[in-house]
Amino acid sequence: MKTDIEIAQEAKLVSITEVAAGCGIDAEQIELYGKYKAKISEEFIKSKENAKDGKLILVTAINPTPAGEGKTTTTVGLGQAFKKLGKNAIIALREPSLGPCFGVKGGAAGGGYAQVVPMEDLNLHFTGDFHAITSANNLLAALLDNHIQQGNELLIDTRQIVWKRCLDMNDRVLRNVVVGMGAKADGFVREDHFVITVASEIMAILCLSLDMNDLKKRLGRIVVAYDYSGKPVTAKDLNAVGAMAALLKDALKPNLIQTLEHTPAFVHGGPFANIAHGCNSVIATKTALKTADYCITEAGFGADLGAEKFFDIKCRKAGLKPDCVVLVATVRALKYNGGVAKDELSKENLDALKKGIVNLEKHIENLQLFKVPIVVTLNAFSSDTKEEIDFVKSFCEERGCEFALSTVWEKGGEGGTLLAQKVIDTIETKKSNFKPLYEDSLSLKEKIECIATKVYGAKCVNFAPAALKQLDKLTDLGFGELPVCMAKNQYSLSDDPNLLGRPRDFELNVREVYVSAGAGFVVALTGTVMTMPGLPKKPAAFGIDVDENGKIKGLF
Repeated sequence: MKTDIEIAQEAKLVSITEVAAGCGIDAEQIELYGKYKAKISEEFIKSKENAKDGKLILVTAINPTPAGEGKTTTTVGLGQAFKKLGKNAIIALREPSLGPCFGVKGGAAGGGYAQVVPMEDLNLHFTGDFHAITSANNLLAALLDNHIQQGNELLIDTRQIVWKRCLDMNDRVLRNVVVGMGAKADGFVREDHFVITVASEIMAILCLSLDMNDLKKRLGRIVVAYDYSGKPVTAKDLNAVGAMAALLKDALKPNLIQTLEHTPAFVHGGPFANIAHGCNSVIATKTALKTADYCITEAGFGADLGAEKFFDIKCRKAGLKPDCVVLVATVRALKYNGGVAKDELSKENLDALKKGIVNLEKHIENLQLFKVPIVVTLNAFSSDTKEEIDFVKSFCEERGCEFALSTVWEKGGEGGTLLAQKVIDTIETKKSNFKPLYEDSLSLKEKIECIATKVYGAKCVNFAPAALKQLDKLTDLGFGELPVCMAKNQYSLSDDPNLLGRPRDFELNVREVYVSAGAGFVVALTGTVMTMPGLPKKPAAFGIDVDENGKIKGLF
């Protein structure tokens, strides 16, 4: 079998102007980045403001395992399948981060014959959006330190600086650093920190903004530090908003590329779901809804993280109402949750499947909390047996879910037509009564406890003393009605990545809480989750190369 990058490089792409024309976007309404990439102009987006919305389909998954789930592959393949059925659909995805590309996870273009292309461009520098976000983030950091150096008119308490620098790379040594060392002119010596770019509040702001005016308002609300009286100091106070907005001017426009079968894909923004809100931009999603009959989007990692944040943050803030949720699982991943070693997953094991399927069961229950119709799909592997597939099918149908098998990795759109038809039938026959999990009026502490007990299945939440003080402070400052963005490991429903399946009677540990006032949510850090990942012993970077003809290999 060919590798993903070999399949992508052998694909016959059509010009991006042709892709745009296929979804009603004139050549004058896109900004070209070569033959196969483009930005969608502000003029086109504004022209669609009064158009009727299509149907919104969210693709999510069980907790990720080393066996792989194929959420993005399913999303892309589903979009291709809609086209096979003659339906007008647009895919809305996030942009990949360089950290996972060179680390463990790899890129985010899908896989097999269900990919968005050009795959190499997307997984590397793409259209420069992440560079712009990184630059805007670090410009604010530079202006903050310069303000202190130049007399500190705002009386910033250097012990209470909360703004961090960022870099789109897994670089653990930058988690905690000391800056300002050297001569007097080199600034004040203080502890500083880096986060990965996808965890930057600038990324979240870009993805939640409605337009440039909204972007600037959100940038202005960013809390960078506190002064000696405990009052927040914002980016607006530092006169940083205009310059940051200038850096983000083009990054705010959604990107247009295509799938292997030329289905249009809006790929824009890329916050991680384990440490940020994990969804593509509101602008891209809303534009896709106004442009096509169906918008197929995804949320990061498992439904406990990505889907919950899609519903409770993105939909709440943007006024979106999903019509259907596709929940992706694999037989292999469910057996892994049942205790089977990775190298034994190809063997039939119904006992392990029955033990591990509780992870899928919990995700079904979680999605039902939001009152949106659910279609469960198995991303098929050749090692799956009929008995295993039939067991999962019966399990899902007994719980009120529709079920369809997907073979998009192997067959592209053709392998997703059964799933696509099941999604269409579900939308037409089952009404979505979408409702967020909690009300704005709940306290921040109650919101955290609601997510932990209802979604994760925790029996209680342990708040570190520092976290309790931070909750009280944020409430006093007027941030109490904001939604909560939980930062948690993605591998388990709990805050312990080793607790697979469906953990019960565990306690969730919240160690730190802070506000992302511009994004419009409060972040709660749980367990030992890191906002700057590290590289493994053998990073994926070791296998990436470029030949004498400029052809890249090793990306996946």
